[in-house]
Amino acid sequence: MLAARMFGPGDMRVVEVPVPEIGDHEVLIQVKSVGICGTDLRMIKNGYAGIGPETPRTLGHEIGGIIADTGKNVKHYRKGMRVGIAPNMGCGLCDKCVRGDQHLCVHYEALGIQMDGGFAEYVRVPERAVLFGNIVELPDHVSFDQAAINEPLSCVYNGIIQCPIASGDEVLIIGAGPIGIMYAQLAKISGAARVFINNRSPGRLEICKQIDETIITLESERIKERIDELTGGKGVDVCVTANASPEAQQLAVELVGMNGKINFFGGLPKEREMVSLNTNAIHYKQLLVTGSTKANNHHFRKMLQFIGSGILDVNKLISARYPIGRAVEAVEYAMSSRGVKTVIYFD
Repeated sequence: MLAARMFGPGDMRVVEVPVPEIGDHEVLIQVKSVGICGTDLRMIKNGYAGIGPETPRTLGHEIGGIIADTGKNVKHYRKGMRVGIAPNMGCGLCDKCVRGDQHLCVHYEALGIQMDGGFAEYVRVPERAVLFGNIVELPDHVSFDQAAINEPLSCVYNGIIQCPIASGDEVLIIGAGPIGIMYAQLAKISGAARVFINNRSPGRLEICKQIDETIITLESERIKERIDELTGGKGVDVCVTANASPEAQQLAVELVGMNGKINFFGGLPKEREMVSLNTNAIHYKQLLVTGSTKANNHHFRKMLQFIGSGILDVNKLISARYPIGRAVEAVEYAMSSRGVKTVIYFD
């Protein structure tokens, strides 16, 4: 089968590899669509522990496909079932896993991160993922592309659970990448009165307008003054940093109003993770500052309900589709920031 494998920093190749063999408790998925995530791009750019010329890895954790085979002891799942896959797995025994937060498990692993993922014609789903419900059957009208988009949406949904948006809230999202745009969409569904989105690149803001003209785009120049003008000096109720920027985290504390809430969604590079914040502003404005990371299986299933019911239209988020043979080109396009979500598909 064809697979796009990472052999080291900046080194991804489409190669022929054997179809994975599965055990008695495992499932083999024929991948139909897989999204390219910011995590994939960072891994390819910067490298990742354990990946090298002699130990390449197949990335891709945003997967929709068809069950091609099941182990003899697998229950419920059957060949031909259309499915989406929640990629995050925990040990299954710790307090975090028992609570359903396997994505917070100290022994966390994920398809396409620590093990081979979906940039391939077939992917093996391990026993623990099968047992804990990581494979979810798709409604007939939900496409494989939509199933792939569901995974990052699940992460955004987790962010909104950790830092709730109430009806009538004024919400500012700093960062107009794929996550920022998804966050804007879910903020509206949550009842936000107005959603502002800020980015240094005017091109990214133009993409936001094309997807949803009701989102209020704000350039970085005079951002403090603009928020002050738009909110009558009150500041926003909720601010989300959907980028890897220490400056955005500092700015969020300034732009949120009394009793406001902040979610640090975007993680920072290790060399920039120590950030100086105005803690007096947090204290005197009585702010709630939180963070969120990844998603669990409940988040994944809930977002599939949103997509399946028509509450959320994700089709506009897909900017480009590439066949697996052009996976390297697909990654280059995704790195260019010209679109929102890039999908690799399989005929």
